[in-house]
Amino acid sequence: MKDIEVFIKMRYISSISSCLGTNAGYFLILRHTHISFSPYNKTTAFFFTDSYCTAPFVLTVQSPRIQPCCTTTPTQLTRDSTYIPAASVQTCRSTVLAWSHFPATPGTKTGPVKIAVSPNNNVVIIYEKKGKDWTKIHELAEHSGRITGIDWAPESNRIVSCASDRNAYVWTLKDGTWKPTLVLVRINRAATCVKWSPLENKFALGSGARLISVCYFEKENDWWLSKHIKKSVYSTVLSLDWHPNNILLAAGSADFHCRVFSAYIKDIEDKPGPTAWGAKMPFGEMLLEHKDCGGWVHDVSFSPSGDQLAWVAHNSGVSVADAAQGKEVTHLTTDHLPLLSILYVSPTEIVAAGHDCCPYQYSYKGPGTLEFVKKLDIPKQTSKGGLSAMQHFRNLDKKATDEAETEMETLHKNSITELRVVTGDKTKVVKYSSLGLDGAMVIWEFKH
Repeated sequence: MKDIEVFIKMRYISSISSCLGTNAGYFLILRHTHISFSPYNKTTAFFFTDSYCTAPFVLTVQSPRIQPCCTTTPTQLTRDSTYIPAASVQTCRSTVLAWSHFPATPGTKTGPVKIAVSPNNNVVIIYEKKGKDWTKIHELAEHSGRITGIDWAPESNRIVSCASDRNAYVWTLKDGTWKPTLVLVRINRAATCVKWSPLENKFALGSGARLISVCYFEKENDWWLSKHIKKSVYSTVLSLDWHPNNILLAAGSADFHCRVFSAYIKDIEDKPGPTAWGAKMPFGEMLLEHKDCGGWVHDVSFSPSGDQLAWVAHNSGVSVADAAQGKEVTHLTTDHLPLLSILYVSPTEIVAAGHDCCPYQYSYKGPGTLEFVKKLDIPKQTSKGGLSAMQHFRNLDKKATDEAETEMETLHKNSITELRVVTGDKTKVVKYSSLGLDGAMVIWEFKH
């Protein structure tokens, strides 16, 4: 811990890690208010990134020199995925991303393929896909701290961003230029996540201030205001997702709880009707509180109907609460490393990914029927030669082991932190993307 404290005092360092031991095989990552584990080799090392760099660095004890950790394109790809290396879209650790689904012309379902990316700094970069290349077209610079969340509204074509500087901005495209509007979020800790509501008339923002800011536009004063949900939130809010009715809001936090709140704002919307989660829904009313989820609740996702809520926690489990069945919770304990992101891709199918660097498919068809389906990143089989005597003794000399140094077979070479819908919606997702700590984004095609 002394070594970690020394690194924390270093200037411009945004994330520090230290190996837990030669037999642990995990990294303890200290990143602002987040602590998580990711798989790594058994070499004692310190891992950190510079806020002003675009690539992470590793400093090993055996070789006391700094070397960049570069991502190389795999030679063989699965047939239902597209690998986008860091050279194409500038990304790195702690990257956040949002897709644009704004129509190019009236009557079309999707417009040009655009993404908004923040590569572990205080700038949002917008790329557009032209042919096979990604071209940088805009740069949004207003935040003073590392950006922690981005969401792009498909109908109104507005971008909302939040950062560790405790601010949020709504970006609007006017005459070819993105203009920022400051939101009065009224928080005293870093913002952690942000998400537009389905009708795009408000958005929710989570933070380390142990509250949720529900922000909406007030036409009279021409500004964005916020109302706070504070009830029973005892730690940092890590994830958010909206119910299809535009009223209910699910939140996962670092206090091991998963909750569903009412985010009804009478000034901008009509009184909501009853749902399977409850009938009375004044602002801030808590309709579900599942205690002791087994760890930090990293992500939450409502089903297309909104009657089910799925979440993943740090205990390597997947859980689903079914409001149509008396809010009964079904839990599945997996033998995988902790999952960090979860996404409904159909009314019964769920995709989750995390520290195993690979997305997995799960199926839920009712209470007690949450099942693992398959691994979605299946590499092609390749023939490998045996370990030569020279390599055997070389490994013994360098790493004190006779094991061969093998490369990961997954497309991502580090933890997957975010899953996003690319085409389709939750009723039938056609393509979705995964973003990893290796600085790469992979677009997957889901086969129903």
